[in-house]
Amino acid sequence: MTADTVGGVFSYAIELASALAGSGVQIALATMGGPLSQGQQRAALAVPGLSLFTSDHRLEWMDDPWDDVARSGEWLLDLERLLRPDLVHLASYAHAACGFRAPAIVVAHSCVLSWWDAVYGEAAPPRYDRYRREVRRGLDAAAAVVAPTRAMLAALIAQHGPVARARVIPHAVDPRRAHPGPKEDLIFTLGRLWDPAKNLAALAAVAERLPWPVLAGGSLIHPDGHARSVAGLDALGVLSPSEAARWLSRAAIYAHPARYEPFGLAVAEAALAGCALVLGDLPSLREIWGEDRAIYVAPGDLDALEGALRFLIRRPGIRAELGQRARARALDRTPAAMARAHIDVYAEALGGAVRVGAARASRSETCV
Repeated sequence: MTADTVGGVFSYAIELASALAGSGVQIALATMGGPLSQGQQRAALAVPGLSLFTSDHRLEWMDDPWDDVARSGEWLLDLERLLRPDLVHLASYAHAACGFRAPAIVVAHSCVLSWWDAVYGEAAPPRYDRYRREVRRGLDAAAAVVAPTRAMLAALIAQHGPVARARVIPHAVDPRRAHPGPKEDLIFTLGRLWDPAKNLAALAAVAERLPWPVLAGGSLIHPDGHARSVAGLDALGVLSPSEAARWLSRAAIYAHPARYEPFGLAVAEAALAGCALVLGDLPSLREIWGEDRAIYVAPGDLDALEGALRFLIRRPGIRAELGQRARARALDRTPAAMARAHIDVYAEALGGAVRVGAARASRSETCV
């Protein structure tokens, strides 16, 4: 299984690997994108039986990454020759066309072309033509393609054409990751704050007009080294999972006025913590949270964002009700269910049933 160390893909990989390990699936996790943080290392070490292989190869969505993508592809092929897995579970598109012996599953966590369209309102420029070609090659080579939402799958098809053998499997967060606590008069947001898709600028623009402080946890440093401004916000820096959980348990409101969000693991953690959710009005977020578990605002409408936050600040009863509904929804999405759905995809790719524990026949263990 591959993962990058830059954003939520690593959290997804750890959640899934933990759940799969409980079903007897052995995981070798290969990471790219940069060194693991101490928190990421601890999370990986906590997964029973997980073997960890790390690298700092650049990722396919970064600028001019293709020499690194070729090198990381060779590295993954070397790992496959060493480990001889039954299946390769990829967090990137291009690597699916490397020529693995085992079937390769691709998870469509995101897409540069749909990201660009959502953030800038136009098609990605010609410098992404190589990316277009490599993604198409990977999709064609994949034994299956998994997306976390129907909206993400639709965006992938809109940008890259038909996708065969596609499945939608929602991400899930272990409910032990976040718990409601005594709520305080504060608004919180969490994630890759350097990413314009997170729309930190909108939150910063309204923060100084609000009676409550707005706190932001996460990196402000883009992988290429430049930093974003957070004027108006209280920046907490990169938080460990336990630190993030403590802030989520305290925050009465979680604000995520995103322009682009294929799923939103941080939103799921906020829901588990009982936060009232104010979210960007995106098909993916409405798909996950429905009509009565969040307040939605158009990403470019600062007045609507400020109005939604002020509305919740003034109405503690509605805040509490929204938080309870969101938490109930998040509890319905379990890592065990996510793992079972992936095991079904693995079985289809392998051409038969996969035995996990004592449940299925044909293989005593599966190695991913």
